[in-house]
Amino acid sequence: MSLAQFWFVLIGILFTGYFVLEGFDFGVGMLMPILGKGSDTRRRVVLNTIGPVWDGNEVWLITAGGAMFAAFPEWYASLFSGFYLALLLLLVALILRICAIEYRAKINDPRWRAWCDAGIGIGSWVPALAWGWVFANLVRGVPLNGDRQVVGSVSDLLSPYALLGGVTTAVLFALHGAIFLALKTGGEVRDSARRAVRVLFVPAAVIAGGFALWTQLAYGSGWTWGAVAAAVLGLLAAGGATTVGRDGWAFVGTTLTIAAATVLLVGSLYPNVMPSTIDPAFDLTVDNASSSHYTLQVMSWAAVLVTPVVLIYQGWTYWVFRKRLTVEQIPAPTGLPIKRP
Repeated sequence: MSLAQFWFVLIGILFTGYFVLEGFDFGVGMLMPILGKGSDTRRRVVLNTIGPVWDGNEVWLITAGGAMFAAFPEWYASLFSGFYLALLLLLVALILRICAIEYRAKINDPRWRAWCDAGIGIGSWVPALAWGWVFANLVRGVPLNGDRQVVGSVSDLLSPYALLGGVTTAVLFALHGAIFLALKTGGEVRDSARRAVRVLFVPAAVIAGGFALWTQLAYGSGWTWGAVAAAVLGLLAAGGATTVGRDGWAFVGTTLTIAAATVLLVGSLYPNVMPSTIDPAFDLTVDNASSSHYTLQVMSWAAVLVTPVVLIYQGWTYWVFRKRLTVEQIPAPTGLPIKRP
């Protein structure tokens, strides 16, 4: 395996970690208005399940973006220029979500919290839809010209396949988040989360199954059938485990499904990193889009030394905050009161 191939695989692993970990964060934010309806205390239980970990989960995206910039600068430049408006919208949504989570408890006012809850919802739905749409477009191909610039209109990026990709990640993240809430909460919130899992399971299975089959038949290779099979088995295991009340195994199942779906997309993309729909000669590949051998070599040593430390620290964080949360554990609201005339 060449260093360029190694870093392509590593970037795929980073996005897999991001989608698995940030996926349930998005799912929690998407379901928060539903599972916390009518009670601020219930909404706080839902939000507190991701409170200690959500910002650490976003580090996977920052690392993936940094690795792409350093290892494949041509890919980074073409992707971020061609999808500029979409990625800008995604960034704004993430910033909105961050601010809403951080400042929700700073002011003790129902209307303030309602606005923050809306920000959390928007900041969860937009990325959940956008990431599937972006990756589906990468696999399908974009109008990339000889100057390595994405040309054409927005309609070129709104194909049925790409739109289905966005819906697929949204429903999978919602299901993943519901199972995470069932695992991390007790009492009435857990009961509501388990009901949400039952409601979401069939639509998620149908939509994700259709998208996986489309991807495999249109863009996959022989070995990516294994990723399809793993995604299906994970989803079936999640459904079965939920039925018998094994929330931990259900979470393992959706984790496997999301990881396998990411492997399917990244594997279907290889050896390209950005295929062109104009002319195959304009394709960006792992080889022609990568940095110099020396750059990749230095990056590899840095990754070998730093990555284990990051994984150990993040694993320790999840272990420390592993207990379930209930409504009875939530204290009275704090924050500065708003004085109105």
